[in-house]
Amino acid sequence: MTIGQAQAELLEEFSIFDNWMDRYQYIIDMGRQLPDYPEADQVAAYKIEGCQSNVWLRSSEEAGRLHFRATSDAAIVSGLIAILLRIYDDREPQEILEGEPKFLTELGLDKHLSPTRSNGLHAMIERIYAIARETQAAQKLH
Repeated sequence: MTIGQAQAELLEEFSIFDNWMDRYQYIIDMGRQLPDYPEADQVAAYKIEGCQSNVWLRSSEEAGRLHFRATSDAAIVSGLIAILLRIYDDREPQEILEGEPKFLTELGLDKHLSPTRSNGLHAMIERIYAIARETQAAQKLH
């Protein structure tokens, strides 16, 4: 499944909800399903600045693909993390860099999140893109 297909699937899931209260609840439920994040990885090196809540994001590379693990101390932010991991996890760096985050506007997240939550979401996306750029550069050296 491509990033575009993952975004389309996400939009389809959200289309069943008539209002934003139901959408927020669905986002929170998605966050509850995140895999456990090791407490030992809740350190400054993995912390994302620019988020109102505490957010940690760790990446690893395996066979040229990036894998992400993340957590937050806020329920709604954990759900946003789950959305991002669903779209960007287990991808090649080039695919991430070419995968424009259209779901932000198509879902209406930009309009329905508070400014601080929106800033945090953009900070998480920027970190994912930065990791993809760094990994791609390192792959070219090998």
